[in-house]
Amino acid sequence: MSSSSNQPNTTLYINNLNEKINKEELRSQLYALFTTYGKVIDVVASKSQKMRGQAFLVFTDLAGATSAMRACEGMIFYDKPLHIDYAKTKSWATSKREDPDFVPPTSVHANGLVRTNGRPDEKKRPRDGDEADDRKSKREKADDDDEEMEIDEDDEDNAPSTSNTVPTSIQQPSARLLCTNLPQEVTDDVLSVLFQQYQGFTSTHVSQSPTPNEAGERVKFAQAIFESPELATVAKDALNGFTLKKGWVMSVAFY
Repeated sequence: MSSSSNQPNTTLYINNLNEKINKEELRSQLYALFTTYGKVIDVVASKSQKMRGQAFLVFTDLAGATSAMRACEGMIFYDKPLHIDYAKTKSWATSKREDPDFVPPTSVHANGLVRTNGRPDEKKRPRDGDEADDRKSKREKADDDDEEMEIDEDDEDNAPSTSNTVPTSIQQPSARLLCTNLPQEVTDDVLSVLFQQYQGFTSTHVSQSPTPNEAGERVKFAQAIFESPELATVAKDALNGFTLKKGWVMSVAFY
């Protein structure tokens, strides 16, 4: 059982992670491991120098975060024991859930960035000197072992989707597969049994589809992650059209 010197938080700070693991694979595997203890709404990891070997996991509630911390502290993950603690600060994902008007401190609205055609062209100086001091203080604090959760926005966009929005399928090969028309009985474990027989399988994430099928029945969809587009293609070709149960034919596409 893990003890923490920080205040209980829905966000967990994890360090001592294997730095050789691909960022996308690391996020997927952390999500797959921790989602069994509660609903995970964000996984933040970066290969930047100051964030190597570290990650943040954001749960919807404190019970899930606490259960995960107690169960997984010291667990061997990619040949290294996990070190887990409550994060020192509330995550941006949590702040956004609690306050829809919340603006992250690195957003265009908070740092005075002027954009032209979607690109940052010029940075204005803060009108209030205190604001500049605050940002400097945060950067200095981020040098500590337990860092602030200040990750580039494009990093967050690449995290595994944990929402109920069905991704858009694409034609070109990808390491990610989208599985649709899944019955309610399908879980991560059930789908993993199908996909793990193919080389390069990493994880599956099953979610409730926001819309019913043509028959008006509730359906699920899933994301299956592989190590490369080539390995994902083999699984896609084999399982597209697979009958999960009578009347339920799974569709598999790249996304």
